Amino acid sequence: MAFVSVPKDLTKVKNKVVLNLTKRQLICLVIAAAVGLPFYFLTREWIGTSNAATGMVILMLPAFMFAMYEKDGLPLEKILLNVIHVKLRYPAIRRYEIENLYEIQETVTTEKRKRGGSGHAEKKKRK
Repeated sequence: MAFVSVPKDLTKVKNKVVLNLTKRQLICLVIAAAVGLPFYFLTREWIGTSNAATGMVILMLPAFMFAMYEKDGLPLEKILLNVIHVKLRYPAIRRYEIENLYEIQETVTTEKRKRGGSGHAEKKKRK
């Protein structure tokens, strides 16, 4: 008898189109190939094979990252947009203005000392 595992969360199941790749991954990899392969074939005679291959990998890496990288169910462009919104577009305004009670108490006691003593001694003199 054949056994097929069915995931409990069906939102994580993605439709595969060709070669076990989703439509999004396929489009991004085609874009990467369209950018990287011409670069390699046009520059390998001038800069050498290994340098051209390195340049091709560097040019193809962003499209590959957009195709394959996912964190918490979000693709890379949504993660980058969230980072841009949080860090650059709408940064949080945080004011570190606090009232330090110990500092206030210290200034009050130093003012009393400058006036001539503590509050208890002044009360005894008045009586």
